[in-house]
Amino acid sequence: MTEKSFPSPYDQAPAAGAEGWKDLYAYNLVFQQNRREVEEGKFWFCDSQHWPTVTKPFETIGFEFAVSCLGQYNTRHLLIPPANGIEFRIHNGYVFMSPVGVPEAEIAPRVPEFMARAGHYFQNWETLLEQWQGKIRGTIDELGALNFDALPDKVDINDVTSGKGTGPNNDLLAQYDALIALTYRAWQYHFEFLNLGYVAYLDFFSFCKEVFPGIPDQAVAKMVQGVDMELFRPDDELKKLAKLAIELGLTGLFGQTANPEQTLAGIEAAPGGAEWIAAFNDAKDPWFNFTVGNGFYAHDKYWLDHLELPLGYISDYIGRLQAGQTIDRPVAELVVERDRITEEYSELLSPEQLAAFEGKLGLARQVYPYVENHNFYIEHWTMGVFWRKARQLSAMLQEQGFWPDADGMFFLRRDEVREALFDYVTGWAVGAPAIGPSYWPEEVERRRVIVDALQQQRPQPALNTPPAVITEPFTLMLWGITSDQIKNWLGDSDAPEGEFRGMAASSGVAEGPARVISSSDQLSEVREGDILVAPVTAPSWGPIFGKIRATVTDIGGMMSHAAIVCREYGMPAVTGTGTASSQIVTGQWLRVDGNNGTVTIVEGHAHDLSLAGEAVVQLEQALDGPVLEGSHA
Repeated sequence: MTEKSFPSPYDQAPAAGAEGWKDLYAYNLVFQQNRREVEEGKFWFCDSQHWPTVTKPFETIGFEFAVSCLGQYNTRHLLIPPANGIEFRIHNGYVFMSPVGVPEAEIAPRVPEFMARAGHYFQNWETLLEQWQGKIRGTIDELGALNFDALPDKVDINDVTSGKGTGPNNDLLAQYDALIALTYRAWQYHFEFLNLGYVAYLDFFSFCKEVFPGIPDQAVAKMVQGVDMELFRPDDELKKLAKLAIELGLTGLFGQTANPEQTLAGIEAAPGGAEWIAAFNDAKDPWFNFTVGNGFYAHDKYWLDHLELPLGYISDYIGRLQAGQTIDRPVAELVVERDRITEEYSELLSPEQLAAFEGKLGLARQVYPYVENHNFYIEHWTMGVFWRKARQLSAMLQEQGFWPDADGMFFLRRDEVREALFDYVTGWAVGAPAIGPSYWPEEVERRRVIVDALQQQRPQPALNTPPAVITEPFTLMLWGITSDQIKNWLGDSDAPEGEFRGMAASSGVAEGPARVISSSDQLSEVREGDILVAPVTAPSWGPIFGKIRATVTDIGGMMSHAAIVCREYGMPAVTGTGTASSQIVTGQWLRVDGNNGTVTIVEGHAHDLSLAGEAVVQLEQALDGPVLEGSHA
């Protein structure tokens, strides 16, 4: 390893108390000793954008299905010329990835195959997308129909007299198999269109870079902004409900949102309350199938299961509306800016270039919404149903004595859950106690201790020797991992003290006090005028975007969720800073330059921790709006 390399995974000891952690995961998910030379020859980066915390054994289903299907569509369905899939490993509990390149000699032969396959989708986009909607909704319905009740003391006599010939144990095993298979199917659908969305944008992006030398990345991104996206519907539904509560005179009934049953009962009993409750119930299905996390963890809270979350956001919107604030996204302004920039650049082109430009732009705008919309249908809705059913199964086996806590199943791999389930149905079938209750409680506790220990140590941002230049387009656009970013990680940046550099993800400049958030549980701490600083944001954080002035994240590129959402909310964002959330302290005064991708700690402002309480609140209230400087083409 050279001096400017990241550590080898083979040279890193786990956190104290996490010895034996590899036993928690399947053999193909960890770095094997006999493959050291091969694995050290690759560059691995930590995907903290999608998996920011330690992944429990059952939760590996998320990245196994997601990244496997991503690669499947690149490599086997579409034959994207320069990009195969991404290898993945778990190291000390965190997810690491390594893009798989396409040999130079194979790129050209893949072009006609790709054009035929991708071309069919681009030419029939709306029809195929409508078909996709039916497929994914059907899959969600199938998942929702699954049930994991305990086995009865005896088989129903009607099953005997009808000659059915099977028992509920057979159905229970089949339902678990269906839970896994249906989720895998959903992740196949996830990537049916997604990579094409990225390809269309990358094609437009590359064309612009060719015909407009020196064009900022932001200018290209702005030409596709202001489109209607279903991912914003959950937040938009909350805003509509807040406005309706004011219209119906119900605003005084949102003081106890931490108790949703009490709040909803009070509203329903009030004059006009029935109308509001009907609107609330209409919004719930499907738009409250929305997680405060990213859908990859069993502990992620979904609005539908925790109604105190949407009710709290509605209450906050009511207060902001009563204070005379505008809570809607500035869609009209985004469209005006989009059209202005598009026209200015169009005037620089020859007729031949203009025809190509308009064709590529039209395609990019057509497919761009899917890049975010799929997130609602898969990560939020599908995975919400998946985790709800998985929790039901875990709780049922807890009642049978397999583990002491309701979440015990998530410390087993999914193949081990199948074994435990077969153990349960076998004990039921033969009339003898299952073995699991005498085996799993101690083992689950051992694994829980290991997972807790792994949580105490942050992962390295990357492993092994990085390439001289990062060229893989998805790595650049989605994760924001550039050669400059790697220099930052290695401490080789020429940035001055107090400055962080990242991706200029959403234009504008803003100043304000930092609010460092490491999980969605801290969202209630965000105050008006804050600069949000986080390892990564989730799309469901939308309700706080009307409060904050700018966003700073550790990871993410131009096409990351954080970047797209910030552009659609019209606020500055710098993504992919690498370490900002671990080095910036809440209360420090920041200047976020989303035009140049810099975040600066401004000395001489209220950045001392002792001022992070009431003094900062007063300072924030004294500010009447963000300091914004719009970027120009």
